[in-house]
Amino acid sequence: MSLLIVLEKLSKSFGQFTAVDGIDLAVPKGEVLGFLGPNGAGKSTTMKMISGFLEPSSGSARVAGFDIAQSPVEVKRRIGYMPEGAPSYGEMTAATFLSFVAEIRGFRGAEKNRRIDETVDRVRLAEVFHQPIDTLSKGFKRRVGLAQAMLHDPEVLILDEPTDGLDPNQKHHVRGLIKEMARDKAIIISTHILEEVEAVCSRAVIIAQGRLLADGTPEELLARDPHHQALVITPVSGSEDQVRAALAAMGQIEAITGRDHQLRLTGASHKDVSAAIRDKNLQIEELYVERGTLDDVFRQITAPRESAHA
Repeated sequence: MSLLIVLEKLSKSFGQFTAVDGIDLAVPKGEVLGFLGPNGAGKSTTMKMISGFLEPSSGSARVAGFDIAQSPVEVKRRIGYMPEGAPSYGEMTAATFLSFVAEIRGFRGAEKNRRIDETVDRVRLAEVFHQPIDTLSKGFKRRVGLAQAMLHDPEVLILDEPTDGLDPNQKHHVRGLIKEMARDKAIIISTHILEEVEAVCSRAVIIAQGRLLADGTPEELLARDPHHQALVITPVSGSEDQVRAALAAMGQIEAITGRDHQLRLTGASHKDVSAAIRDKNLQIEELYVERGTLDDVFRQITAPRESAHA
């Protein structure tokens, strides 16, 4: 496995405030890592350190084998970074800005033009290519930011809120582009849109108060929801007590709770419950397996720490 990002005890303090507190993390080639956490959790600070925009207070980070402190230029050559807000030169057109970025990256002549043309096509910027950036919508500004990050085809992409301001069609396109690029890159995306994690990421981490609290695939994180794989039954109106009593008599169900005229069964077999419904002729409207939500997992993991400092 080729590890393109390796963080070891990475920390950053501003005076007495610790923004990032000893994070250990490794991201291999081919992975899209969702970076999740409440506001002020340390996500942007961590990404700025990986990208070389901030110097760590302690610990280390390596990108494609290069230490960010010892070889900062080599690291920057291998990273494409889109910060939150994707700041750029507003008076420039998208065309002049990308030309400027391409030249900074060392491209000239036909190679520069080829890279710009390919990137503009992939990010779908053609219709605003010659407009000043200040006149663009938030969504198009984000796409200009994405274009400059991927222009040099880096091994590592660090994207802070890459779909912020995009409409549903644009989000779908950018998510597909991220998944396509991940085949030969390591990509970190910070996002508040938890559905994006399930749509794009092969793995996700959750941080709060600068500490890494959870790490796993989206499915592994979903499994931490207490309602994951619970059976939900909606009895026909008026039959709730009969259905509850019949299910309770089965014995192997761990718990039966009620909410919004529904019954939630924990530790129950779908096959056994379905058989009991048929055998006892129970009147129900709906039966399904609850998957849980990343929103609930996120709150479960981060809320205690947030409330402790409220």
